[in-house]
Amino acid sequence: MKTAKVYVIPSLLGESSPERVLPTYNLDIIRELNHFVVENEKSARRFIKTILPEKVQSELKIEILNKHTGDQEIPKLLEPLKDGKSIGIISEAGMPGIADPGARLVWAAHQNKTPVIPLIGPSSIFLALAASGFNGQSFSFHGYLPIDKRERRQVLSRLENKSQKEGSAEIFMETPYRNNKFLEDIKQTLSKNTRLCVACDITLESEMIYSGTIQQWNSMQVDLHKRPAIFILQA
Repeated sequence: MKTAKVYVIPSLLGESSPERVLPTYNLDIIRELNHFVVENEKSARRFIKTILPEKVQSELKIEILNKHTGDQEIPKLLEPLKDGKSIGIISEAGMPGIADPGARLVWAAHQNKTPVIPLIGPSSIFLALAASGFNGQSFSFHGYLPIDKRERRQVLSRLENKSQKEGSAEIFMETPYRNNKFLEDIKQTLSKNTRLCVACDITLESEMIYSGTIQQWNSMQVDLHKRPAIFILQA
């Protein structure tokens, strides 16, 4: 009997073309799997149907792992492994385990001495960093910054100081419908010579990635409303 494994399966970043971002090897793996742990069942089923329309949806056994899943529920998610059934982890977008609750299941798999196999695919964080021209040797990802305007500006200033001291790239994101307001806060808070990269709609036809100083950004007009985006600063 083959050794059961946990596969970390990247999903699409929006309505991008599967053949543009996913190797055919991923399809071969997913074709053989029926057990999945996902962040959202509806979007996971849609993803599988998009890349493998012939796969029978009624045969899929799907469990949910999201921010509301308790630690005591994690072992149950690995139960198919006992019967030699491999499991695929799928997040809402991009690579599971990176800024994603799937990391908890991956850790549990390691503690269970189960092989964990990451598949190749898109991660908006790393694609944005690669395209930014910023320091790929020293960087930090901070997720979502505070919603409160005063607190957010304090964090931005702290990250700018950290970047200036260490030469590092500081990566963060915002809820898409607040992107435009967030960009204005960034431009009003950071020094004019600090560099900023905004990468939005990565892998989509509407993709926009631009790196420039805050002074250069102040002379631009861009609309980021409801467009998934990654922000990177380097002082």
